[in-house]
Amino acid sequence: MDVYEAVTTRRAVRKFTDRPIPKAVLERVLSAAIWAPSGSNIQPWNIYVLTGAPLAELKKRAGKRVTAHDPWDEREYQMYPADMETPYRERRSRFGHERYSALGIADGDWEASQRAASANWDCFGAPAALFCYIDRDLGRPQWSDVGMYLQTVMLLLRGEGLHSCTQMAWSVYRKTVAEILSPPEGQMLFCGMSIGYEDVTEPYIRSGRAPLDETVTFIDTAPQRLPQKALADSLLAV
Repeated sequence: MDVYEAVTTRRAVRKFTDRPIPKAVLERVLSAAIWAPSGSNIQPWNIYVLTGAPLAELKKRAGKRVTAHDPWDEREYQMYPADMETPYRERRSRFGHERYSALGIADGDWEASQRAASANWDCFGAPAALFCYIDRDLGRPQWSDVGMYLQTVMLLLRGEGLHSCTQMAWSVYRKTVAEILSPPEGQMLFCGMSIGYEDVTEPYIRSGRAPLDETVTFIDTAPQRLPQKALADSLLAV
């Protein structure tokens, strides 16, 4: 699989088979992902990978919280601005409509939407999960570095025939995750990532993307420069 195919076939898969992933494959992916870029090469990501019994225990504990209607843990960061503006508000709304329409869930059916969202806590059936932490005292540029690392991981997973789904949703069950992982106090959970082989029986609508001219501006004409004499004259006239 070349890099263009990896980029265009990567998507958030929300149903996986229980086919196990060889540890050697995960090690190969994560060994290559360390070459992701970061400012001054500080590599601000802290990664934990769960499989087998530890992952099953996390799913069990998270499932109990869902069943008990346990309140969410307070988020340690804001996922979206309170007043999201155009065009981002419309893009987010369109995604939600497409996501739940594929599952046969009507707009406004809150209970059905919540049932579908609860699959997060089972990692959508995936046999492996990655959790990404960042030190609390790092800034926005380092969060950007983390994003580049996670994208690198996801593209490498595609190269292995695997799919993934990043899940900031785990931030509201961060205390349950910490019970299993015991991260240092200075680290904050950014997101989880479900990893596995796609269950192709799950219906979905592939989210579209904005046209190129909506997000990219090409500037291919050099700005005009005054001749040197004209420039000198203009400076003298000031």
